[in-house]
Amino acid sequence: MKVQVEIDPSCKEPEILIRTNELTEEISELMQKLSATNQKVLAGFRGDQVQLLDIADIIRIYSADKKIFVQTMSDEFIVRIRLYELEERLDKTRFIRISNSEIVNLKAVKQLDLSLAGTIAITLANGATSYVSRRYVAKIKQVLGM
Repeated sequence: MKVQVEIDPSCKEPEILIRTNELTEEISELMQKLSATNQKVLAGFRGDQVQLLDIADIIRIYSADKKIFVQTMSDEFIVRIRLYELEERLDKTRFIRISNSEIVNLKAVKQLDLSLAGTIAITLANGATSYVSRRYVAKIKQVLGM
C-alpha cells in the first residue's frame, strides 16, 4: 500500500482520499478507523455530583433497574446515555458487548472461564465476574482469536 501526504496551505480541513481498484476488507477497516470518533471522557453521575471519567479507567458498563452504570476500579457511576449509544461511541478494539445489558473493557479482562456449557465467565480487573450470553459467545471468540 502506498501512502502519500500533500501539504496545502489553502486547505481548511484535512481530507483523505483512498484510491483503489476494489474495496477490500483491509480498505474497509482502514476507512472505519479513520472515520471513528472515539470518545475520551464520559460524564458520570453520583448523587448531585458529576465526574468526568476517563474512558481508559472504565472496567464495565451495564444496565440494571432501567439505569446505565459505569464501573471503574474504585467507584460506580450512573450515566445518562443508552447502552447502544455507548457501544457506538467507544473504541471497538477496546470495548466489546458481552450481552444485551453489558459492555466490558477488554483491557480489564483478567481471566476467561470456558468450563460453563454454552457461555463464558469473565473475571475482571476489579474482581467482578460477568457472563457472556450465548448470543455473543461466537463474537467474543472471534475477537479474541479463540
